[in-house]
Amino acid sequence: MRVFSSFEEIEKAAGEEIGTSDWFEIDQERVDKFADATGDHQWIHVDVAKAKDGPFGGTIAHGYLTLSLVPWLGSKIFEFETPGAKLNYGLNKVRFPNPVPVGSRVRAKVTLGAATDVSAGKQVTLQYVIEIEDQEKPACVAETVLLLLS
Repeated sequence: MRVFSSFEEIEKAAGEEIGTSDWFEIDQERVDKFADATGDHQWIHVDVAKAKDGPFGGTIAHGYLTLSLVPWLGSKIFEFETPGAKLNYGLNKVRFPNPVPVGSRVRAKVTLGAATDVSAGKQVTLQYVIEIEDQEKPACVAETVLLLLS
């Protein structure tokens, strides 16, 4: 776990890969609960029998389910212990280059991007690559933006 206690530490780490999470299995129960929470019950995600004959040979996780794991996976890699609140400010770019088959394992690799002064504190970008075990292409590549209030 990498802990950043000051804005100066964050600035010095800009451009560095700051860590990789442990592997995490995506099971059908999680996919089904995400479908219920979002109303996205497309058969490629929730109909195990039909998906066996589909384009992926089984059910796959929603892209947005994979993206929603970013904060949790990130919390296993790093922590900002700066004085003020930490706010998700948004995303600059997100792509889903490879589907996540249900039953596979994913992990996050995180690189700290820019750390920019803003009136409220510090704006930090983080590049996430969500890898799928035993696959070359990642499931998700995302650049998140955090606002660290001073």
